[in-house]
Amino acid sequence: MEKDLSPAIRRVLSGEIEAFSEIVEACQSAVYNLAFRLLEDPAEAEDIAQEAFLRAFKNLSFYDSEKPFLRWLLAITYNLSMDCLRRRSREIRAMKAFSALADRQNRNVEPSAMEVQELLNRLDAVDRAIVVLKYWHGLSLKEIGEIVGLGEGVVKVRLHRARLRLADELKKEGLLP
Repeated sequence: MEKDLSPAIRRVLSGEIEAFSEIVEACQSAVYNLAFRLLEDPAEAEDIAQEAFLRAFKNLSFYDSEKPFLRWLLAITYNLSMDCLRRRSREIRAMKAFSALADRQNRNVEPSAMEVQELLNRLDAVDRAIVVLKYWHGLSLKEIGEIVGLGEGVVKVRLHRARLRLADELKKEGLLP
């Protein structure tokens, strides 16, 4: 459940700039998480998170208070992250380190956070964002579609295909029957 940030938003809009720190504190983990999972780089994720909060602050008067604030902020973060990926002008690389999974002695061990990230990195950036927004942030297909700029049906199909791709990757590594 998202914390009600409307009092802090109203205070910021009325000139109490310090109240924005409440918004940052409430949302920083979700913003950084999305940026990191898309960009795969902690430093870039921090930069994008800072830029997302800066843009949110500058454009707070345009925020539609009828919609959840975090969803609006995650949309800003998503767009900035996608811009960063385009600027890099390189494809998301398949992680070589994932092969270490195949060498593991114990196949029943839960994958580490790094291994989960490596699996996610095998998806393209939009599909990775869809998976993260669905399973890490618990957003509905409609909300995800609004963030990534796709229709609800398209999001549903892409999520389904991403899950199949992740399952195939786990089977290749012998982690699923």
